[in-house]
Amino acid sequence: MAIDNDVYNRHAANWWDEDEPLNLLHGSVTPARFGYFVAVLQRLGRDPSGLRALDIGCGGGFLAEEFARLGCGVVGVDPSAPSLDTARRHAEGCGLEIDYRVGSGEDLPVQDEEFDFAYCCDVLEHVTDLNQVIRETARVLKPGGIYFFDTVNRTLLSKVLAIKVMQEWRMTRAFDTPVHEWDMFIKPEELGSTMAHHGLRLHETVGLGPRAKNPATVLGFVRARRGRMSYGELSRRLDFGQTRSLSMSYMGYATREDTA
Repeated sequence: MAIDNDVYNRHAANWWDEDEPLNLLHGSVTPARFGYFVAVLQRLGRDPSGLRALDIGCGGGFLAEEFARLGCGVVGVDPSAPSLDTARRHAEGCGLEIDYRVGSGEDLPVQDEEFDFAYCCDVLEHVTDLNQVIRETARVLKPGGIYFFDTVNRTLLSKVLAIKVMQEWRMTRAFDTPVHEWDMFIKPEELGSTMAHHGLRLHETVGLGPRAKNPATVLGFVRARRGRMSYGELSRRLDFGQTRSLSMSYMGYATREDTA
């Protein structure tokens, strides 16, 4: 069954609503991603203030707003115009200036070598042409620019959690439509090879996943499905963050090699 990427248009107004499934990507997931990315910038001696940042597949603007608060000049790109409308309204309500543009990862509407860093989260497992997305990402980064990413690994664990629990089992699924296809999940070595082909040098890959120790936490999906717990609260209770294992999802960073 093909991925229903139109779900991001139909549910676009609900990105920031904790009672809606899209907010699963915010609760503890946004802090996990953002914390890791900022830590890497600090490790590399890069002060985020004033840097140009590209958010590839920005959705409702969760990460774009975090980086804008640090003083970055953020451009957010997404194929879902309704999602961008939601992102713009929310940013304006928070007094944040973010440049949102309709576009896809395969054809980014930005100039060559325009950005100090780019990030792409919960996107690569949805695209039609991974090779072209990475090619475009390398194009828009300045030499030495940083590429942050996270995506879902193609493992038995991801099949159980991301496919069975989150979208197939009637009592636990967040959406009544397929938002992921297991065959489109990406193994770390596959992504690393693709990045290397386009001049992106991989420096680090770390695990990203739920850290909650109580197995009963999974029952939160049942409670959320029944409206007894918000998806934002479920995300917080799952406590997504950096993990030792890459078997669910993983994140990391690469840099564009200076070919001059």
